[in-house]
Amino acid sequence: MSLKFSGVSYAYHTPAGETKAVENLSFCIEEGQFVSVIGPSGCGKSTILSLAAGLIAPGGGKVERGGGQFGYMLQTDALFPWRTVEQNIFLPLEVKKKNTKEMRENAVALAVKYGLGDFLKKTPSQLSGGMRQRVALIRTLAAQPQTLLLDEPFSALDYQTRLAVCDDVHDIIKSEKKTALLVTHDISEAIALSDKVIVLSSRPATVVAEHEVTFGEGSPKKRRENPQFAALFETLRKELGI
Repeated sequence: MSLKFSGVSYAYHTPAGETKAVENLSFCIEEGQFVSVIGPSGCGKSTILSLAAGLIAPGGGKVERGGGQFGYMLQTDALFPWRTVEQNIFLPLEVKKKNTKEMRENAVALAVKYGLGDFLKKTPSQLSGGMRQRVALIRTLAAQPQTLLLDEPFSALDYQTRLAVCDDVHDIIKSEKKTALLVTHDISEAIALSDKVIVLSSRPATVVAEHEVTFGEGSPKKRRENPQFAALFETLRKELGI
């Protein structure tokens, strides 16, 4: 077990009163799984990532983490424009005081392995949107987290770039044997990338359904071409009420 939510509740408190974000939320992510969470806009998906990372504590229930560090990939690449690709990749090592020669060499080797070797001395402005997201992922992996938390990391990309980057991210995460939790509003993206899709209700979020995705071994692109893709898409669409 890598991550388990058991009856988790959380509410935000403001001068206007209490807003329940999640209530009695229960699900489990096994080590090495890629799991996506989908739900209506504003239902509390990003709150779930904060709870998973331990940035906030549940008001009720329990979040169990199976050991190892967490890495966070944001909606934007959040690369520092004045730093080179290499310097951006080293950033989590500096923040977490892991900036040793060995860790830097491992980070560079990872960048080279996944096609960034010729771009290490370039700045973000010299990269395409898809390449910037690849740098952001390698930066997240540089500190060697076991579990990745992905907060709609493809939302700022155009559709064609998004498809290509989805393939890249899936391949890298699976090759590196990482556990991943993705929150997204995109049903197709969730099916294409995931071993399991969790459907949430409107706020306060609770689990409506879970679906194991067992068809279309290989890349997200191949999964999208599988006849079962459309059937699951329609099921998820109905469960979301859209």
